[in-house]
Amino acid sequence: MTMIAKDKVAQYRGTDLHTKGWLQEAALRMLNNNLHPDVAENPDALVVYGGIGKAARNWDCYEAIVNELKRLENDETLLIQSGKPVAVFQTHADAPRVLIANSNLVPEWANWEHFHELDRKGLMMYGQMTAGSWIYIGSQGILQGTYETFAECARQHFAGSLKGTITLTAGLGGMGGAQPLAVTLNEGVCIAIEVDPHRIDRRLETKYLDTRADTLDEAIRLAKDARNAGRPLSIGLLGNAAEILPKMLEKGFIPDVLTDQTSAHDPLNGYVPASLSLEESEKLRGDDPEKYVRLSKQSIALHVQAMLEMQRKSAITFDYGNNIRQVAKDEGVENAFDFPGFVPAYIRPQFCEGKGPFRWVALSGDPEDIYKTDEVILKEFSDNEALCKWIRMAREKVQFQGLPSRICWLGYGERARFGKIINEMVAKGEIKAPIVIGRDHLDSGSVASPNRETEGMKDGSDAVADWPILNALINSVGGASWVSVHHGGGVGMGYSIHAGMVIVADGTKEAEKRLERVLTTDPGMGIVRHVDAGYAKAKETAESKGVHIPMLQDKGDINK
Repeated sequence: MTMIAKDKVAQYRGTDLHTKGWLQEAALRMLNNNLHPDVAENPDALVVYGGIGKAARNWDCYEAIVNELKRLENDETLLIQSGKPVAVFQTHADAPRVLIANSNLVPEWANWEHFHELDRKGLMMYGQMTAGSWIYIGSQGILQGTYETFAECARQHFAGSLKGTITLTAGLGGMGGAQPLAVTLNEGVCIAIEVDPHRIDRRLETKYLDTRADTLDEAIRLAKDARNAGRPLSIGLLGNAAEILPKMLEKGFIPDVLTDQTSAHDPLNGYVPASLSLEESEKLRGDDPEKYVRLSKQSIALHVQAMLEMQRKSAITFDYGNNIRQVAKDEGVENAFDFPGFVPAYIRPQFCEGKGPFRWVALSGDPEDIYKTDEVILKEFSDNEALCKWIRMAREKVQFQGLPSRICWLGYGERARFGKIINEMVAKGEIKAPIVIGRDHLDSGSVASPNRETEGMKDGSDAVADWPILNALINSVGGASWVSVHHGGGVGMGYSIHAGMVIVADGTKEAEKRLERVLTTDPGMGIVRHVDAGYAKAKETAESKGVHIPMLQDKGDINK
């Protein structure tokens, strides 16, 4: 198998094309950006984030994808099956240039054991969410969603601010790395436990983390001092959460807010068992994966039991979407679901309005292109105080990783409006090169995940996976630049189906039409999905925004 050093993955910038069109060029640059050393968790292994979430199946497949993108015509579509290019078909200019399906298994076989068997045979890869769909932008990609979650937590429990509170969490990987900065942006103190010192160092370098502590006592002292002073502070604590949380309980330390964002969804690759060093865990993972998973699940059970005890002793506790409760319940922790997931607790009202994590990337590589879009948001959405506050904070606090990018939560109508403005800026030359517009798969209408985004749906439709499929289909016919459908992202194999969408604003009139369609249908699916589930807020949004839903008016509950 061909091996390519991470510094040999070309990071294209500027206005020169290496393909036959900007849509193909965007896919190429974003694929490579996923593997940028400042972006990916382990670029040498093609791993972007989330345990083993990859950009391509192997290096041979990566090279083949790059070669196909470089010769792909403007009326052709490249098909990717779990990180492997499998076909190019002639379609048409408004069709997606790339269609991606990752990790999808027939339900009876949709588990980690069968996936790992196929993975070992080279027949499949784990796409996670934005790893295998080439729109990961580093920790910034989840930062505002994390900020919004903690902000809503603060509104519900602490009079609107985390000032004077301590949040305890674990995991500083590609997703979890956003937590400490999100807490301090909400004026709080954060202790983030991480077993890998390299990850702590990385978050310190990018200023997502303020300081580190090598002992529990030091971390508690620093946190209490900052809390008492009303001063925001984030602390990376080196250690294993399954060991540290019980020790905190012994010391009588109970945080105000408690969650976790380790990669517990993948007990083999995403979680380190208690009592094992990183080196020991790596060796055991290779020598005896079954024993590793057994030990890992036992540690996850201890971890969740400690969280439940902290919750009983007053900590505001929630699951941050890594399926840790399910693993613990499978290990015999019967009350593992006594604390809620973050979506039903804090985020679902925004989903009902079609709001979610909207992101954009400057293909030029010039930060000024992003700063110009910041200014547009501050002007065009000046009535949205929360959004403008976020943009100002992000501009001041967030370091770019790889290609300059930004994220904010926009809803139905707002996305299409902003997309059209960006396209006009590209057309006028105000922005040096096209802008890629995408989102997290964690969005209002693009995922079925009963332990996360669709947990506790009002009508009991948590596990209905038709919605992400419909989302991918409507975005494809609407003209998205590339579309993906994945299984297992966020919460692990067997627990989710989700779809991704990316569209390029290249300044053309054709792009303007595609942007209008796709940036309407994509958030529109979120409204439709929540109307169907019976949410009054979604129904109000649909009526006020003119979203056409058959039988909505004067028909009562059409599900009865």
